[in-house]
Amino acid sequence: MTDIKIGIIGLGYVGLPLARLFATSYNVVGFDIKEERIKDLNQGIDSTLEVSKEELLDVLHDSSDIGNGLYCSNKTEDLVDCNYYIITVPTPIDKNNRPVLTPLYKSSETIGGVLKKGDIVIYESTVYPGVTEEECVPVLERVSGLTFNEDFFVGYSPERINPGDKLHTVDKILKVTSGSTPEIGKRVDALYASVITAGTHLAPTIKVAEAAKVIENSQRDINIAFVNELAKIFNLMGVDTQDVLAAAGTKWNFLPFKPGLVGGHCIGVDPYYLAQKAQELGYHPEIILAGRRLNDSMGAYVASEVVKLMLQSDIKVNGAKILVLGITFKENCPDVRNTKVVDVVKDLEEYGTKITVFDPWVNPEEVKNEYGLDAINKTPKEKFDAIIHAVAHKEFSDIDITAFKKENAIIYDVKGVLGTIVNGKL
Repeated sequence: MTDIKIGIIGLGYVGLPLARLFATSYNVVGFDIKEERIKDLNQGIDSTLEVSKEELLDVLHDSSDIGNGLYCSNKTEDLVDCNYYIITVPTPIDKNNRPVLTPLYKSSETIGGVLKKGDIVIYESTVYPGVTEEECVPVLERVSGLTFNEDFFVGYSPERINPGDKLHTVDKILKVTSGSTPEIGKRVDALYASVITAGTHLAPTIKVAEAAKVIENSQRDINIAFVNELAKIFNLMGVDTQDVLAAAGTKWNFLPFKPGLVGGHCIGVDPYYLAQKAQELGYHPEIILAGRRLNDSMGAYVASEVVKLMLQSDIKVNGAKILVLGITFKENCPDVRNTKVVDVVKDLEEYGTKITVFDPWVNPEEVKNEYGLDAINKTPKEKFDAIIHAVAHKEFSDIDITAFKKENAIIYDVKGVLGTIVNGKL
């Protein structure tokens, strides 16, 4: 496999770790349309914090003609000599929760412009079954003028990156693979197997691999929706949800899901991809959409519970100062994509409250551009009427949250990790 040269399209949370890993064994061209991103990467700087400076500098080259290593570029012509292309662009949803395939179409057009006979294009982006062959392949054929499964071939290997997780890195997560023909499936599988120490699973078809990915996160979404509903019920009963889960968790086959805000680019998005395809086929997926509706409602629920606690403590809501700890979609990572903490903030702002968002992990400029919200990286000096522990960053466990409280302030712990809180009092 020494003649392999890999082009990886999209150097974000998924593409960069994969590019770095392949670069330890192959000549890799990492392509991204963001010029600033390329400049940072070529200096060993990864703003996603998924790859360390040492790891990047260890594989970086300043030319695509050198052997094994990574060359980062935003120029399409640098992809011409590649014979494997791996597309790792995001697949978001729009404001109506419908799949947005534009990044896939655009990246397919880019690859179509450099595609040659014998090349293999592998997609990693999360999609519903059929997107690779029915949506992406026609773009490749149209732009390249080549014929699918005669001149070029495709594969699908769903990404399983867990942002911020330094234990389950890309090489340690078993990889599902597939190809447009049985022979291509074996070649795609062999490529990944050469660098993935956790092993691979060759699916019989591309559609099976696509379906496997989209149900992984749909399953998690439904399970979290269940415990979120339990949290609402137990709250009405005056029963501590964390205590209930701890007790139930003593049974060997009880699944350890916890309530919370479900956002991000996977769990908060993937179920809509599956639901969209099901509805196109005339089936209305009740459980999948019910789980999504419940999880999407949790931001408003948290905001209403905070307001209720403030009123019970005789705190004037209009004009109240509220501190929100964390705005990323999960703990210990800078990723703010589709974060549901924003829903909490927006709802509370409608009550006339004054919100301060404190998150040591985020880029305030990115938060401003994405959501129009101001965020701070440094510990606030003032005191607040209410404190919402929204994201369980490790930094928040090392500070005294009560130091931010006014005398009668309330604390709301979304993640349930601060200890026993009764009526907003820790």
